[in-house]
Amino acid sequence: MSDTFRDLLRKVASGTHTSEDLTRSEAEAATRMILTQEATPAQIGAFMISHRIKRPTGEELAGMLDAYDQFGSKLQPIEAPYRPIVMSLPYDGRSRTMPLSPLTALVLAAAEVPIVLHGGGRIPTKYGIPLTEVWQTLGIDWTHLDFEQAQQIFAQTKIGFVYQPRHFPLAEGLVEFRDQIGKRPPFATLELFWCPYAGDCLLVSGFVHPPTEGMASEAFSLRGTGNYITVKGLEGSCDLPRDRTCIIGLGHKPGEPIERLLLHPRDYGFAGTDVPLEEAAIANQMQAVLQNEGGDLQSSIVWNSGFYLWRSDVCTDMESGLSLAKDLIASGQVAQKLSDLHRSIAQLQPVALR
Repeated sequence: MSDTFRDLLRKVASGTHTSEDLTRSEAEAATRMILTQEATPAQIGAFMISHRIKRPTGEELAGMLDAYDQFGSKLQPIEAPYRPIVMSLPYDGRSRTMPLSPLTALVLAAAEVPIVLHGGGRIPTKYGIPLTEVWQTLGIDWTHLDFEQAQQIFAQTKIGFVYQPRHFPLAEGLVEFRDQIGKRPPFATLELFWCPYAGDCLLVSGFVHPPTEGMASEAFSLRGTGNYITVKGLEGSCDLPRDRTCIIGLGHKPGEPIERLLLHPRDYGFAGTDVPLEEAAIANQMQAVLQNEGGDLQSSIVWNSGFYLWRSDVCTDMESGLSLAKDLIASGQVAQKLSDLHRSIAQLQPVALR
């Protein structure tokens, strides 16, 4: 048993009136002992549930991210004309709406914008469909690649995926605790702020509840993260909705308040119904977009891609971003990007399966 960890646990687990927030360095130390499991299983479970009840602060999350930086794998910078986008979204997946980020990633990469996604398998407590399974319906399996191979694919195609079970096994070791306590611990919030890329990038953080955005802003400010976007997206993801106003925060410099951006889909002719999730139909729906057959999913992909093309400085405004997204799909460049990704990964498969 770790006596040091027990002292930190006492601070967050003392009850409504006497519990205390951890300092950034204390939160870093606690997370380090949890990741390495220097703390006992009983201590880790108690910390997770009590920290959830207390609610984490931005300072605590900054310290937790410091520990993730020490142990987590990060893709290294690559040659590209634009700054990479890193999309951080809930690891426990989707259960109601169609995930858009894989197709959005293909559009961005077709425009020479590097894109990094990250996640794992089916994770409690939601057990929704994860990004890895969505990619698999496109014939792309990230789960067999070691980190060196993932870096190689990123350099070749401008699409990177950090798969937690293989690339950050210490964090994957916490998944069973999430299952046992039956609730999302603050580590589930941490995933929304985690950036597994080592260079300058535009970090996009999805959220559901407004306090999460406030915690993100504080944590990013303390850590010197200036370029970020917060999105009140579909099921807490980075996917912009079409059936309501998009609530977006733009971070420019550490310490400065978030600039609020409200995007109304109807103002751009994109108001509509967000595509419901039908797992058996995912492959056909995505192939229809790649073949430029139109429909609600294609409209959602254009809506999202147009926004991110604009914020990546590929386009000067939202309208030109939407126009470019349409052209990239219609010209077959997005389908070609998927073919390029297939080819690059296929060349690695004999090595990956040895």
